Amino acid sequence: MRLVTMSGEPILRQLHLEERLLRRTADNWCVINDGTAPPTIVMGVSGRVSELVDIEPVLRDRVPVVRRFSGGGTVIVDQGTVFVTFICNKSAVAGLQPFPRDIMSWSGQLYGKVFERFGEFHLRENGIPDQH
Repeated sequence: MRLVTMSGEPILRQLHLEERLLRRTADNWCVINDGTAPPTIVMGVSGRVSELVDIEPVLRDRVPVVRRFSGGGTVIVDQGTVFVTFICNKSAVAGLQPFPRDIMSWSGQLYGKVFERFGEFHLRENGIPDQH
């Protein structure tokens, strides 16, 4: 697996890099970005701004809103966000199915090992612990 590490890169630049890696290489990648500025709202490919963003304060405060090329929920990211993105071939992890629940379960196990010395780790989606 190839590794790219960054610190403080704007999320839009990171997303452009990730899309280029996905579309132009066959290698497996891990992209890590420690924080981003300015604070930005990131939406998945199918989210509707009118349903997911409180537009008036976003316009008033000039908060950037970007849409990533993949699915996923709407999140606010800033300098306190640590991004870890895996861009992998289907065969990169034996037995892993390319579906959100399967990927979340696998990544929960991976991060559980990374953070085990700090206590029990659980991934959460919308505040609900992963049950896998």
